[in-house]
Amino acid sequence: MPKAELHLHLDGSVRVETALELARTRGVEAPRDLAGMRDALIAPERGASQAELLRAFDLPIALLQDAEALARVTAELVEAKAADRVRYVEIRWGPLLHVRHGLSLEDGISAVCAGAAEAAARTNTTVRLTCTALRSHDPADNVGLAAVAAGFIDRGLTGFDLAGPEAAFPDPLLHRAAFDAARSGGLRITLHAGEWNGPEQVRRALDLEPARIAHGSVAIDDPALCRELTSRGVTLDLCPTSNVQAGIVPSIEAHPLARLFRAGVPVTLSTDDSTVSDVTLSQEYTRAIERGGLTLPELWAIDRHSLDVAFADDAALAPLRAEFDAWAAGIDALR
Repeated sequence: MPKAELHLHLDGSVRVETALELARTRGVEAPRDLAGMRDALIAPERGASQAELLRAFDLPIALLQDAEALARVTAELVEAKAADRVRYVEIRWGPLLHVRHGLSLEDGISAVCAGAAEAAARTNTTVRLTCTALRSHDPADNVGLAAVAAGFIDRGLTGFDLAGPEAAFPDPLLHRAAFDAARSGGLRITLHAGEWNGPEQVRRALDLEPARIAHGSVAIDDPALCRELTSRGVTLDLCPTSNVQAGIVPSIEAHPLARLFRAGVPVTLSTDDSTVSDVTLSQEYTRAIERGGLTLPELWAIDRHSLDVAFADDAALAPLRAEFDAWAAGIDALR
């Protein structure tokens, strides 16, 4: 199946082998063998909270503090997705997390853009990037981040996001000015919500008028909220494996992906983090069928919907839509 993935974090998707090399060459304290590095980078299968899950990102962020590392890891992620037949991918990362050792914000963003463009051309994969602001950062710094990020639209950076510890920093409206700056600069809007405190957090996110919400599966507990998401056409970019790791749901079987879809809420399906969650998109799709209760036609509809809400222009998406539709027509003909 040709696939599209819209919710994917760069720092959560560093190859284990690459992490070993970066730790050695950058002098970062980390495990020095594959088994130890896997243990350090991959979060537990079931966790207690989002805050616990976020600790798995400390090491990869420490490894990604120079332009060469950022470009390399971005290119490798595109390669891995292409090998899994992900034809369109959006990669998000927090540029302000990667300036600890003097790398400028502009040079860090440029490095990710360069790595994405090189691998996209080599693998014939369509790639777009999303700049992620952090809830824990000063709102003024995020306004500046949005302004800088908007200058990279012509290099494939098309989205603006907000993520980070939701329990410690619950109010996304503190960053309204950053979202206003991003929107006025031409960036498309998404943000993380609902990894803590239930549906109310998803309602707060809607006040920022996003096109999409990252996670938000807890909306299933509020039928009125589900109706509002549907009427406003706001898509939830869902990641069941990651949600189990964050303690939002106890299992893939309990995840409301299928119920949300059948309630008419627009949804997509992604991994969130290829390495931290130790899952490919094909595996996430398989789990949605075998354990999550989706039918194959429902899964296909979710996959195809991703291209209708992607943060790319019609010139880039039209050939992909034709490719996806041709694949579906061929499968129908075989039946």
